[in-house]
Amino acid sequence: MTKNKNKKVTMTKNKNKKGALEFSFSWIFAIIVGAFILFMAIFAIIKLIPLFNQGQDAETATAIGILLNPLESGFESATKSLIRTQVETRIYGDCIESTPSEYFGKQTIQISEKTYNKWSYTGMDIAIQNKYLFSEDYVEGKNFYIYSKSFDFPFKIADLLYLTSNSSSYCFIDAPERIKDEMKDSLNAPNVFFEVCPEESIRVCFSTGTNCDVVVRENQKSVRKNGEIVYYEGDALMYAAIFSSKKIYECQLTRLMKRAEQLSLIYKEKSDFLSQKVGCSSGITTNLILLRQGERNLESSSDLFSLVNEVEILEIKNSNEECRLW
Repeated sequence: MTKNKNKKVTMTKNKNKKGALEFSFSWIFAIIVGAFILFMAIFAIIKLIPLFNQGQDAETATAIGILLNPLESGFESATKSLIRTQVETRIYGDCIESTPSEYFGKQTIQISEKTYNKWSYTGMDIAIQNKYLFSEDYVEGKNFYIYSKSFDFPFKIADLLYLTSNSSSYCFIDAPERIKDEMKDSLNAPNVFFEVCPEESIRVCFSTGTNCDVVVRENQKSVRKNGEIVYYEGDALMYAAIFSSKKIYECQLTRLMKRAEQLSLIYKEKSDFLSQKVGCSSGITTNLILLRQGERNLESSSDLFSLVNEVEILEIKNSNEECRLW
């Protein structure tokens, strides 16, 4: 009897061990499967985050493009708009010159946002056909200031847009009073200072000054920046040269001249119509033809000087004629 009892006890112990062993294997299997599922979930999230960021960046770029649409100077000489983002953002503004299929070229915008201390990369450009945004290769910050000013040459060509941010400040030294008044009053530019320069601000000197990052020479109608010189006519293009890189400035100027060329043709046809149908001749048809030829042939900002004479003649003739075209 004692032996049988011991045998039963032994068998019971063996069963318990077997049960414990089976229980342990089931848990191990569950842990392995759970770990695999967790790994796959993390792997999927890592793969999807860039796609999600691309979608977010593309949406932000599209939204900025939409916000640019109503930013027109209208009857005002200049206006300002503010764009705020939730995280540190870089706005890449680029310019694509005209092609046979896209005669007016296009403006492109690309967004990169800082997430987990890394900058996202979308590779997706939002194209805008009828905007002219002047900026550095990219502008970084959370608050972005976009200034707008009408470019007339001699009639209105377009509203030029200048993109800056709260992370960059400009200090204008010896600026003419008209520039001070416009920046302080019309634009109320929060990141543009005069004479007393904040540390690390971009120093913009008008003919005089030391340690200048940008030099504006009004007598030569030129802006020197990063060792490169571009040329301008009028304050609208002067601001464009100050706030943008040479590459973007020259490209946008070429696009503007393509637009100006077509507008010259429209005004020329309008002049012909008024002369034939109404008997009211503006007397500027020949000047419009010459201006259009110059606009079509413009290759860089240094060619602007060749157009100034016709622009001034057109301004005088149009203002003195009874049948004004613009």
